[in-house]
Amino acid sequence: MPKTKTKRSAAKRFELTGTGKIRRRRSFKSHMLTKKSRDRKRELAKAALVDKVDAARVRKMISA
Repeated sequence: MPKTKTKRSAAKRFELTGTGKIRRRRSFKSHMLTKKSRDRKRELAKAALVDKVDAARVRKMISA
């Protein structure tokens, strides 16, 4: 049976950290930025971690 392919869309969105957690980008930072405050935009720029509930599913997609 052939190897399963990595989901390319997931590979572009998620990244494994050194400790094995999965890092993701926050939403609401792509457009209409003039009405958002400087502090809010700075907070959205920070990376977030994928929740434990979804981690197994995402890990399966990126490490296939």
